[in-house]
Amino acid sequence: MDATTVAEGAVARAVDWDAVWRDLQGLNVIASSNQRKQLSKDFYWYSPILTGQLAGCVADLVVKVSTEEDVRQAAAVAAKRKLPLTVRAGGTGNYGQCVPLSGGLVLDVTPMCRVLEICPGRVRVQAGARMHDIEAAVAETGQALRMWPSTWHVATIGGFIAGGFGGIGSIRHGILRDPGNLLRARVMTVEREPRVIELVGDEIQQVHHAYGTNGIILDVEVALSPAVDWVHCIALFPDYRQVMDFGVAASTPEIDLFLLSAVDARFSPYYASLGSHFPPDRHAMFMMAAPGSMPALHALAAAHGGRISLAGTEAELRAMGLPPAYECAYNHTTLQALKVDRTWTYLQVAYAQPFDPAVVDRHIAVFGDDVLQHHEFARAGGEYGTFAILLVRWKGEAHQYEVIREIESEGGCVVFNPHVVTIEDGGMKTIDTQQIEFKKKSDPMGLMNPGKTRGWTPDMAREA
Repeated sequence: MDATTVAEGAVARAVDWDAVWRDLQGLNVIASSNQRKQLSKDFYWYSPILTGQLAGCVADLVVKVSTEEDVRQAAAVAAKRKLPLTVRAGGTGNYGQCVPLSGGLVLDVTPMCRVLEICPGRVRVQAGARMHDIEAAVAETGQALRMWPSTWHVATIGGFIAGGFGGIGSIRHGILRDPGNLLRARVMTVEREPRVIELVGDEIQQVHHAYGTNGIILDVEVALSPAVDWVHCIALFPDYRQVMDFGVAASTPEIDLFLLSAVDARFSPYYASLGSHFPPDRHAMFMMAAPGSMPALHALAAAHGGRISLAGTEAELRAMGLPPAYECAYNHTTLQALKVDRTWTYLQVAYAQPFDPAVVDRHIAVFGDDVLQHHEFARAGGEYGTFAILLVRWKGEAHQYEVIREIESEGGCVVFNPHVVTIEDGGMKTIDTQQIEFKKKSDPMGLMNPGKTRGWTPDMAREA
């Protein structure tokens, strides 16, 4: 979508901003141009395409909310004045999820960051709570989050649920939508008289990965597991195929892992701090493993022609000036490269399961140095699987789509395109009708994050 296009469902009309200011009285409203620009962005700059398309998208006002009543007042104003409303938190998403395509209000929920309740096996927190802060709080009870993004020092639980899929921990606990991970959520509607809807269990799929298009997440309850002091380790191999075969072999319940991330040797210059632990002539598998699984990992690495070059707890690695394994995995891998060389971008690929590493061999031969390999091993629906976050040399939009077509020409390969802003075009590929039906109840005027879902059409809107 071109940034100059008014998003579908948004109302192109004059707004009485003095009246809006009066309606928002008592709230923390930000009008400063620089702050509005900053709070209208996320990590979409990973994509040169989105960088161009979204550069001019800025909120007219930003409202920072600290309480549920603040949210209710802001939502009511948006409904009364028919203003586009875009919810943001940490802003670590990569697809412009929290970028207001049509201006209006950005609702910053990061002040809503309280941990509300910690119980055995679960925690309830406000949507703006940072994942790392939640982990620190539950650690005092000997528990831990089941999964989190590599950006967890900044990313919030609400943003993770609204825009995420899985992450660190998915090799052990599956993806977010798998049963038992998301337990409860409270969502506020955008109406003249906003309501709170409580979702339990599978009902949460109505707002999960919906990009904040169908309700304001207030607080959530997620599952916890007993804490483990994971060993962060690197296994090195002469050939990338050996890394892939090792990853497939290590994807078994007999080895207790929290992370299993394969990284091409050509990433080595972007991980300079690791030195001999990740040299440029060796491909790497970054892992977080239970201490009791280390003997099996040593043996398995040796059986596949490799060796473990580094092993230690996060505290031990930090003391050595080395990054933890999770900062060398998922989209942190892309970030490490972009810090050094901005001529790269990326693609996300899902493979047919069971995974055949020969597919990757063929892609290496076809793409050469235009594509650097990076694969994550995880579970989904109870089954082990593999997906890729590939580093792709930016040679223009046409070349990027040539790479996509070549990958998808391989049977079973699906690219989750990070260069588009809509849910459906980026990853879902189809319209999620249950999310649209929920939007009809939670956002009947179609004001929330307009333009981010193709499933909503203007004729669906009604007064509320």
